[in-house]
Amino acid sequence: MKAMILAAGLGTRLKPFTDSHPKALFVVDGKTLLEHAVFHLKTAGIHSLIINVHHFADQIVEFIHLNENFGLNISISDETGALLETGGGVKNAAWFFEGCQSALIRNVDILSDLDLNGMAKFHRSANSLATLAVRNRPTSRYFLFDDQMNLCGWENRKTGERRLVRETSSNSAFAFSGIQILDTGIFPKISEDGKFSLTDLYLRLAKTEKIAGYLEDGIVWEDAGQIA
Repeated sequence: MKAMILAAGLGTRLKPFTDSHPKALFVVDGKTLLEHAVFHLKTAGIHSLIINVHHFADQIVEFIHLNENFGLNISISDETGALLETGGGVKNAAWFFEGCQSALIRNVDILSDLDLNGMAKFHRSANSLATLAVRNRPTSRYFLFDDQMNLCGWENRKTGERRLVRETSSNSAFAFSGIQILDTGIFPKISEDGKFSLTDLYLRLAKTEKIAGYLEDGIVWEDAGQIA
């Protein structure tokens, strides 16, 4: 399995640091967010990954070079011309996953000790097109799942927006953990172009495809994309 780190965002919640640096190089507990993400992937035995870059992209590329690619095969997906958001970013890097059965996608701005191999095993056994790591935690935006943990909707409790894409007798709300595994069969099903979010893609596909939720119970999870 190959992996992708989503690191192209502007990191506005980390201002003023991101006025002159990419959020991927923000330091938490003595390591940059990029290092935390890379080392997490290495614990799962991942040797090849791609990182998308946009904001101060040259600093990320230089940092990777200075660290000798952390001993991994690292490719860069260059979005300096246009920020593509999560969905567009993943689609733009689809070429990297040719020949692979699945792709692990991880946000750069989270700290997590999630057992990625355990999640990958669940993904294979669930036979889902995409598996989203979720957990019980307070937030404003939630994915909605039926009793079998199949995606059926999304809601924003701050704005009141609610989108149900499948009829269910009941649903449960879980917060996204910033980690997902995709069957590479998803790429031919992506009709969206340019800038779009993975959330919108999942909600469209969930009408006819299995998009599963993986209730993760890692001890460590933190959204590190903002200054406390």
